[in-house]
Amino acid sequence: MPNPMFNESTFGPGGRLPSEAQPIGAPPIDDGPVSPWQRDTMTVNGTISATAVLLFLLLVSASIGWIATESVDIEQFGFSIPTLAWVGLGVGFVAVIALYFRPQFARILGPIYALAQGFFVGALSKMYESFYDGIVVQAVAATLSVFVVMLVLYRTRIIKVTDRFRRIVIGATLGIMLLYGVSFLFMLFGGDVSYLRSPSLLGIGFSLFVCGIAAMNLALDFDIIERGVAARAPKAYEWFAAFSLLVTIIWLYLEMLRLIAKLRD
Repeated sequence: MPNPMFNESTFGPGGRLPSEAQPIGAPPIDDGPVSPWQRDTMTVNGTISATAVLLFLLLVSASIGWIATESVDIEQFGFSIPTLAWVGLGVGFVAVIALYFRPQFARILGPIYALAQGFFVGALSKMYESFYDGIVVQAVAATLSVFVVMLVLYRTRIIKVTDRFRRIVIGATLGIMLLYGVSFLFMLFGGDVSYLRSPSLLGIGFSLFVCGIAAMNLALDFDIIERGVAARAPKAYEWFAAFSLLVTIIWLYLEMLRLIAKLRD
């Protein structure tokens, strides 16, 4: 699931990202007593720790979702995904919306999202694995590889996150979300957007494009973390940044599953 809303989201309750024109390291303005949200500041190590916790919860829940999902009957092309997986998908969506407006609750909603979405990811992965033996390992390896490559490209400044870069990536991500939403409505009324799942050149090209945009979102997530630390964002924002990164990783993994399935077809 794409997460463009987090790429220009709030550092604290009611406040947008600090203006880049504001000098980093300038003494804070004393507006009186501060809340727990504002008491401590964000660190890279803290964000890494929060991300590790969310990933652990995701993997545990995904394992349960995998076990709870029946194998596909290849002869009849039928499959059974537990109803709880769809509930998890809904809970995850609600958590995304809630955290956009209340980022200070990320320490609570982040783990809930990881557990709920993890069950769905595990169930969906089991379905793909039943049709394409070994595809989950391939998708995980591809996702990890892209993550490492994007981190290296970002840290070496080969990829520079500028305002123009942000606008392009966020715009493309919103466009993909809109297309997926329209295709879902078509499916509800018996229609179909064939190239979204077709192994044709157009379908494969589209999946490559979406994977590329998901990878670019990783760069935006890295930038948000770096800017948050530099601007001395509230410590609770570590969980919000970790949540944002988890959303992008899950989206990238699911798109890798779709792409590899098309290539193997």
